[in-house]
Amino acid sequence: MFNVERLRINFKTLEDFKHFREYGLEELSMLEDLQSNMIENDCDSPFYGIYDADVLVARMSLYRIDRKYDRFFSPEQDYYELMKLEVLAPYQKKDLGTLLVNHAKKLTLPIKTNARLGSYEFWTKMDFIPVHYDAERDRGENPYVWLPKGTKLQE
Repeated sequence: MFNVERLRINFKTLEDFKHFREYGLEELSMLEDLQSNMIENDCDSPFYGIYDADVLVARMSLYRIDRKYDRFFSPEQDYYELMKLEVLAPYQKKDLGTLLVNHAKKLTLPIKTNARLGSYEFWTKMDFIPVHYDAERDRGENPYVWLPKGTKLQE
């Protein structure tokens, strides 16, 4: 049985991130985020993961964005930006990505993510919808959003 847990910002987590395929890519490595927030055993981090025994096998970052920056949801509100979702290859197809996303959904705020090429089917399966691209707002991103009950897209 796998469980999602909030990752501590420490040197062990930094080492755990080195096992991921996207480790070297700036947009997915999470290393800069982790290093900039490094406080030994900080548990108020934006990072979540799933361990198999003592091995980190899946991870994501989940940043709470203040309502003053909301350009997606109505009513205007705080929301989460889900980034850097990744599952190690031997653990793929075991619903760990689904487990992480469902954990984020339980926090009951809207969620925005940027779908990577080839991931569109996963996000629609998770009840995320593509947002009509706005060049000024999205600046090359490919936003998908999840809307909790009572939330709509801005018009």
